[in-house]
Amino acid sequence: MFKNVVVGIDGKEGGRDAIALARVLCDTDGEITLAHVYRGDPPAPRVSWPPLDTADDERIREMLEKARAEAGVNAEIAWDRSPSVGYGLHEQAKAIAADLLVVGSSRRGMLGHALIGDDTRATLNGAPCAVAVAPAGYSPNQGIMREVGVGYDASPESEHALGVARKLAAEQHTKLSAFEVVALPTYVYLGARGLLAAESIRQPLDSARERLGALEGVEPHFSYGQPAEELALYSASLDVLVIGSRSLGPVGRFVHGSVAQRLARSARCPLLVLNRAAREADGAGAHDEESARAGAER
Repeated sequence: MFKNVVVGIDGKEGGRDAIALARVLCDTDGEITLAHVYRGDPPAPRVSWPPLDTADDERIREMLEKARAEAGVNAEIAWDRSPSVGYGLHEQAKAIAADLLVVGSSRRGMLGHALIGDDTRATLNGAPCAVAVAPAGYSPNQGIMREVGVGYDASPESEHALGVARKLAAEQHTKLSAFEVVALPTYVYLGARGLLAAESIRQPLDSARERLGALEGVEPHFSYGQPAEELALYSASLDVLVIGSRSLGPVGRFVHGSVAQRLARSARCPLLVLNRAAREADGAGAHDEESARAGAER
């Protein structure tokens, strides 16, 4: 599916989960790079980073080589120093023109570090490629994939996600399904009763049924409620959940408390988030920013 994959490694369980997912999503002739970011205090203005000392350099190399050997994966290794883990991973992905960055969801893993501290918020926006998040304890079932799912709402972002999900399902020879969550009107949560509330739910559900029914070769699912909660429940039956992101970068959306952030912590399967950079790389990002913001905020 992906040709050039960077995996965030820190020697803990999140990195092992990420490697397992990278092996599933990477093409058989693709390349995987295990990357580590050595996090240190930022230097004074106009002062360059001091080099890693020999002991640090050797320790990181040994950690990456051990991760590679334990996973039995043919991969390059790379490491660098950066003021934040997220920014460092982005820079490493840019350096090798990666089309996918894979991280683990453990709070003790790479993504957990990336979310800690206000100083990372600005640098985490603008991931240069798609981002996949492996759930804690992830281990593919002998490489067998049964169902790929996609969050869908007919937006340009979800159309691109559907296209990627189709390719992944075709490559894995597995079922493809799509799920649309209809958000309930505020007054329903406030306890409104009667025909008005019932009609306000029925109409958008009918629209979702019609949209999903028009998708060829896709098993339709829809419900109403909170998107993150409903998508997390849906993910329990999936091997991969694919969603689009309207933001400049999926990790930035994680920081700002989006549906993607909550799914990164609650999804029962791996999460593949396709940001604007991923859409543009596929030639699917030629719509303006106002169009990208149209509709309900994901």
